[in-house]
Amino acid sequence: MDLEKSPSPAPRESSVPRGTAVPHGTSAQPELPVAPSASGAHGVPVRRQDAAPEGCLAVAIRIPVRIVVLVLVVPVRMVWDALVVGGRLLKDALFRPLGRAFMWVFAPVGRALVWLVEGIATVVAWVLTGLGYALTWLGKLAFVWPWVGLWRYVALPLGRALAWLGKVLLVVPAIWLYERVLTPVGHGVVWALRGIGAGCAWLWRVSVVTPARWLYRALLAPTGRGFAWAALGLWAAITWVGRGVWAGVTWAALGLWAGVVWVARGLWAGITWIGAGLWAAMTWIGRGIWAGVTWTAMVVGTLLRWIFVVPAVALWRWVLAPVGRGIAVVAREIGEALGHAWRVAGYISLAVGRFLGRLFRWIFVEPVRWAYKSVLTPVGHLVRDAVWRPAAEAARSVGRTTRQALASARQTARETRADIRRMLFGAPREPEPVALAKPRSEPEPVRLAKPGGGPRSGPDRSRGEPVGAEARTLGSSTTALTKD
Repeated sequence: MDLEKSPSPAPRESSVPRGTAVPHGTSAQPELPVAPSASGAHGVPVRRQDAAPEGCLAVAIRIPVRIVVLVLVVPVRMVWDALVVGGRLLKDALFRPLGRAFMWVFAPVGRALVWLVEGIATVVAWVLTGLGYALTWLGKLAFVWPWVGLWRYVALPLGRALAWLGKVLLVVPAIWLYERVLTPVGHGVVWALRGIGAGCAWLWRVSVVTPARWLYRALLAPTGRGFAWAALGLWAAITWVGRGVWAGVTWAALGLWAGVVWVARGLWAGITWIGAGLWAAMTWIGRGIWAGVTWTAMVVGTLLRWIFVVPAVALWRWVLAPVGRGIAVVAREIGEALGHAWRVAGYISLAVGRFLGRLFRWIFVEPVRWAYKSVLTPVGHLVRDAVWRPAAEAARSVGRTTRQALASARQTARETRADIRRMLFGAPREPEPVALAKPRSEPEPVRLAKPGGGPRSGPDRSRGEPVGAEARTLGSSTTALTKD
């Protein structure tokens, strides 16, 4: 029996849904039926069926483990729920109102501190700004303005005077000397130098250029052509001799190269024969060594396999794997039992909490509510109607009386101040009313003054003067409602 062979793998569940056509050449294993997750009568989910059938170990340890775990988990769950309810009660009844009270108390304090800090910062900034302005003004007064006054009223006029003096003493005489003396002298020197240059140029052409040109044309050019013809002939002779010498050297070099190649081929053939023999010997020796090493490795590998591998595989297959599966089953059952017990303990804790809450309501809440509705509320209404409202009305009447007394006191103080002011400074001047003219039914004619005489009344109709519209006064009106 070969212990190294692993057991055949279990068939995997096919991911192809039922009713789907499988292409040709592919195989699909049928899916095992899995019961859908459902909830019990009290909302407790039923454990999902495994794909493989359960063993006797899981069935044997499930009920005892669940009982033990339920006994251990129920007190823990009840303590946990009690802590949760107590935490929520503390949060709603203590921590949240306490936090709001802290915020209500400390928020104005914080705003006051912020306002105080901002006020102090504003005052400090104002003081520092004023100090900066003062220091700036002092700095300008001590350092800037003296130098500005020195530059503006001393250095600048003195510089302008020195500039004018230098212009008068140096620039104007220099310009006059340049225009009146140096410019004519320079023009004369230039004219003399031009004449001397023209004479020197004529003397150079006559004494040097013309003889040199004649010497080149009559002597140097023919002599150069003869030397060139002789040099060309000599070069042709040297070229012919060089070609012959090169042909002899080439023939000798080719013969020498052929001898060297023949000797090298012989040496290479001998070296190749010797190397082939040596390679064959080394190959035969290497194959023998490799066969020995391979045989030794096979023997040692077989021994190591039967000494270490086969016992290790047997230990894994027949001891560790079954023990691990048993531990996995136990751990899974304990985990499922913990979850189931935690949920059942939650329902038990909920029932106990509801019972205690109802008992607390019957013992404390209902009597307090009855006392509040039947006793405290009528007493509060009686106190409100018989005590608080009359007291509030009396307080309001006292406040009105106090306000009226204060208003009369203020009015008396104003009148007293006015009397004192009149006694000290006299009565203020009252504005005089403007007298209005009495209404008249017809306006008086306008008195017009003649150029040469006294006033005349109205236009002279006998002379054909136009009659204008009468002037409007306070007593006249053009509306129908105000006409007399």
